[in-house]
Amino acid sequence: MTERIEKVANIARLELTDKEKSTLEKDLDNILDSFKKLEKIKTDNTEPTFQPVEVKNIMRKDTIEKSLKQKEALKNAKETEDGYFKGPKAI
Repeated sequence: MTERIEKVANIARLELTDKEKSTLEKDLDNILDSFKKLEKIKTDNTEPTFQPVEVKNIMRKDTIEKSLKQKEALKNAKETEDGYFKGPKAI
């Protein structure tokens, strides 16, 4: 099993200590055991699904509403310039 950990670490360009390899080996064993349990589940009469939870459109309708006037929108702004919000420079 350690060979698998070393191979994955090499591919990911990771340098692992022996302790880390040991920990990851145990974790990988647990993961593979979980998959073995899943393989035993009978799914012959189960339809495949790509979305386990129903997807709903949670967007609101795009309707025109009354908006703030420019002066009102800017009144609590820390800094403004030429009628716009002013923020820190993005580098």
